[in-house]
Amino acid sequence: MTIVPVTSAGLDAAEISWFSALCSDDYEFLGVPDGRLRSSWDHCSSIVKTAEAHGFRNILCPSSYQVGQDTLSFVAGCAPITDRINMLAAVRCGEMQPIMLARTIATLDHMLKGRLTVNIISSDFAGQKEDSAFRYQRSREVVEILKQAWTQDEINHDGKVYQFSGLPTAPARPYQTGGPLLYFGGYSPDALDLCGQHCDVYLMWPEPKETIAERMRAANERAAAHGRTLDYGLRVHMIVRDTEAEAKEYAEHLVSKLDDEYGRAIRDRAHDSISLGVSHQAHARELADQFGYVEPHLWTGIGRARSGCGAALVGSTDQVLSEIESYQKMGIRAFIFSGYPHLDECDSFGSRVLPELKTCSLPHEYGRVPATTPDTPLGAGERR
Repeated sequence: MTIVPVTSAGLDAAEISWFSALCSDDYEFLGVPDGRLRSSWDHCSSIVKTAEAHGFRNILCPSSYQVGQDTLSFVAGCAPITDRINMLAAVRCGEMQPIMLARTIATLDHMLKGRLTVNIISSDFAGQKEDSAFRYQRSREVVEILKQAWTQDEINHDGKVYQFSGLPTAPARPYQTGGPLLYFGGYSPDALDLCGQHCDVYLMWPEPKETIAERMRAANERAAAHGRTLDYGLRVHMIVRDTEAEAKEYAEHLVSKLDDEYGRAIRDRAHDSISLGVSHQAHARELADQFGYVEPHLWTGIGRARSGCGAALVGSTDQVLSEIESYQKMGIRAFIFSGYPHLDECDSFGSRVLPELKTCSLPHEYGRVPATTPDTPLGAGERR
């Protein structure tokens, strides 16, 4: 029995995803810049190709201005070099005019033949600071416009931020039926309500399991108020080795050269550095023992030099498998894993743990991906 009702109640598999470090988030020693691991096209696309070769079903492509490359451009570049893995593109709502964003996403969805998923982001823009309520209102309107563009013949929207009337949607019709799945993370009441009303997968960062359960209940409450259910996802780093001792030794190795002042600078440069979610990651570090463990296998040391997801599952193959199984029993259907360096840990997890897991693609489980090219203007539809 899952903690709360989930959309994919009968699903006995999970969407296992990896992470491509577009935002200069790759290290051999955490907090020590290494030019070999810069967020270049060559390095980040090699992570995508390696993840696909191992059988990961999706890959998160994050968004940041200060460090890294443009997410949607990167995803477009990955279309011709992949053929199985889904691409989870982080979209900062409002950075692009919503109608043009709808067309861009539709174009990418056709390029990927239905392998696109979208992570809805509501953080500040580069050079701007805005009220949280306004940011979530803007995101809500963007999502509502996207859904109209993907499912209706016209866009008619009269909101506080955007107004459109009678705009034909033909250029914005995606490959997938109903459009890409929407993944969303956020802890504030406005965030939960937006996710509960409009999104498909509620993403959480690593915290003690009882706290994750509270997050799931809060998200489900808002979804239920809109007559909906959600699926749930967990974004967490991985350190898996043949033995627990080896894994813990590597965790200490990873932070052995970290200067905490530099680590704080890395955290502070992110757009989400003052968000409620980030403060909860900091609180988890405060609760941890002297070695950084807040649970027997949940190590918070990553958060010393990273804003956002700040903890790793550390252990042997069997221990990590047991942890994943316990999360699945709670109702988590999507996992986004990563590790340092990302290529090495992709190989480690991909060879040790992934073969033992039953995996799926959530867009396929939701029936979003058509069996043949759809009758859309960018697909097999009549040209007018």
